[in-house]
Amino acid sequence: MNAREVHSPSGRAGLFKRVWKNRMLYLMLLIPLVILILFRYVPMYGVQIAFRNYQPSRSIWESEWVGLKYVFNFFHSYNFWNIITNTLVLGLYGIATFPCALILAICVNYLRNKKFQKFVQTVSYLPHFITMVVMCSIILQLFDAKTGLFNALMGLFGVPARNYMGIPSAFKHIYIWTSVWQDIGYASIIYIAALAGISPELHEAATIDGATLLKRIWHVDLPALLPTICVLLIMRCGSLLNVGYEKVFLLQNPMNQTASEVVNTYVYKQGLTSGLPQYSSATAIGLFVSVINMIILILVNRLSGVISGNSLW
Repeated sequence: MNAREVHSPSGRAGLFKRVWKNRMLYLMLLIPLVILILFRYVPMYGVQIAFRNYQPSRSIWESEWVGLKYVFNFFHSYNFWNIITNTLVLGLYGIATFPCALILAICVNYLRNKKFQKFVQTVSYLPHFITMVVMCSIILQLFDAKTGLFNALMGLFGVPARNYMGIPSAFKHIYIWTSVWQDIGYASIIYIAALAGISPELHEAATIDGATLLKRIWHVDLPALLPTICVLLIMRCGSLLNVGYEKVFLLQNPMNQTASEVVNTYVYKQGLTSGLPQYSSATAIGLFVSVINMIILILVNRLSGVISGNSLW
């Protein structure tokens, strides 16, 4: 239907009839739309705190306008480069482990024993449902210098016990690989679903042509998964600087703080735990990170579209 038909009386009547006929579907769509507006867009009113010297005793509009003062203060802070470096290291390290879920999905897909396949899937999924507080408690006990299982295993090879949670250089490895262990099974679900949609005739044709298992994976599975891989990778890059504060904060201690202080933990401390909460500063830094993430998302999406032809838009 073109624009002229929509604006004509008969076109408007037909459109109204279709909407009324599918009113329950539109009603179901309305619920998440309202939630999105109320909890995502309405709170954006408070973003202006980032540009004002906000005091809780005064309203947002009554607070003094200071522009980008708090963003520049963050740029000139003594630990700015350390915080940005830590955030980028953890973000890029996390992206580097992106193929782990893909590898697991392909391995699970080619398991012949269905019972063992379900067992592997269940075992890999379960850590995802452990709450972050419990997960961090497990990690701290696992790497404990005196009673930790990791030190006990390393002791079998003659390696002396160490307090790994107090070693700054070890923090990023512990943080990333425990996250891989926790989320790899859940992250592989979408790949397993995509692999299930590949036509068996493609594999049969490849087998008749003499393709080995690795060649079938390379020439059949990966091309079919490429759009899914690109979309997930783009979304992952879009949150490069958004390293979650909860796990970092729970594993952080004075000994590893030089390697564990990231933007989100810094914002949390600025806005809530400091002696004099700096709401404007915390909001400004959070807004700065969101803008950078948006720019990275647009660039990576554009690059993916040029290279592979797959993009979000």
